[in-house]
Amino acid sequence: MSLGYAEKLSYIEDVGQVGMAEFFDSPHVLQDKIEELAVLIRKSKHLVVFTGAGISTSCGIPDFRGPKGIWTLQRDGKALPKAALPFSRAMPGITHMALVELQRANILKFVISQNVDGLHLRAGLLREKLSELHGNSFLEICPACGTEYVRDFEVETIGLKETSRRCSCGARLRDSVLDWEDALPPKEMNAAEKHCRMADLVLCLGTSLQITPACNLPLKCLRGGGKIVIVNLQKTPKDTKASLVIRGRVDKVISGVMDSLNLCIPPFVRIDLFQILFTQALSSDKKFVNWNIRVESVHGSRAPLPFIECVEVSFTDREDLKPAILDKQPFLLKRRSSRTADPFEVVLIINFIDGCGCRHVAINVPVHFKIARKCPRYDKEAVYQKLRDSAVNDLRCGQYEIIERRANLSPKFDATVYAVVTNIATYNKAEKASLSPVTSNGNVKVKNEDLLINSLKIDSKLLKARKRKSEV
Repeated sequence: MSLGYAEKLSYIEDVGQVGMAEFFDSPHVLQDKIEELAVLIRKSKHLVVFTGAGISTSCGIPDFRGPKGIWTLQRDGKALPKAALPFSRAMPGITHMALVELQRANILKFVISQNVDGLHLRAGLLREKLSELHGNSFLEICPACGTEYVRDFEVETIGLKETSRRCSCGARLRDSVLDWEDALPPKEMNAAEKHCRMADLVLCLGTSLQITPACNLPLKCLRGGGKIVIVNLQKTPKDTKASLVIRGRVDKVISGVMDSLNLCIPPFVRIDLFQILFTQALSSDKKFVNWNIRVESVHGSRAPLPFIECVEVSFTDREDLKPAILDKQPFLLKRRSSRTADPFEVVLIINFIDGCGCRHVAINVPVHFKIARKCPRYDKEAVYQKLRDSAVNDLRCGQYEIIERRANLSPKFDATVYAVVTNIATYNKAEKASLSPVTSNGNVKVKNEDLLINSLKIDSKLLKARKRKSEV
């Protein structure tokens, strides 16, 4: 889980048993159990999966109660692990993506998650077939109309508190993550109970099954003759109720099951959004146009853009306009031009943070001081699918498409929303059970960087400033 999430939780002395020993089935026993699980899944008519922190440890997110879990380390007075990458950049693992494929194949009917990392939704599970019992660190909910907002940044609060943003209906939004004293949300709990009662197989993955009342949900399938399978390295209080207990790493088990079912684990393609706003107004003497370019979040001007490090600005065929590096949010550039100026282009190099599969994208923004009265409409889902297909075909990050344009005549502005592929991950076979992020043309991009800068006519001062920043 996010270390920030653990720090935000209110203090509680009894967090359950932590630091328990891990056990591993021998290779041949593990393989026999994997095949047995595959048979159970193949025969199942209503499969429900119940997930815990153990499915996300391979994604770089520490668990709570494992030998190196957050609460285990705290109990022992040891330093907490340092995150390898920002929480918002964590990518779904083998198990997350396998569950997506099982859902697409109509084998998996419902997923119940105790995790707040948001990786199930990011992987592509359908929201209506997912209960997030403890909330989602990237989800805000409107208490008035129930609208949900999935963010690309971690919401700043937990405990169902008001955030700094509002719903389109005007009500103040709230975070969705529970604190210790908060009751499980009825909407999520009711759906989870319903599907557990309907289930003929509940598969528990990477959970110690200690937190009540959530840990008792899988037991509800037993009354209807259903079976429970537990995949966890530590012993759980529900082991005696299970038809099958597998002591193996979840990713390896699930990868082996997918092989037995002749199903492929799909790649993960992460698509992030940002918008470029161009605003303009006449100067007081009517001789000039004061104009601004702003790169900001699609979630609002006050929302952070966690995946953008800085924005480099240059101008095509306009030596009178000074280039700039925007390294603080909001990424805002202010300039002035004559009302009679010829059209020109602003070149924006959007530099991404570490953890993204691409270093930057370059976008040309035409400037002609004319605001379109009608904007084209885009089929967003078609654009997303085009980007995913293109990214998978050549495993190249940094591809982008426009998905929305808005314009207004008073005040004068137009806004363009871009969708960009920032990560691609493919998944190895069961014996490796690891995540392989694919970065496009990594070394080639570095070698061609100076050529790109020269072609965009960024002056030598800008280049030196950029190199100084990279050295720091």
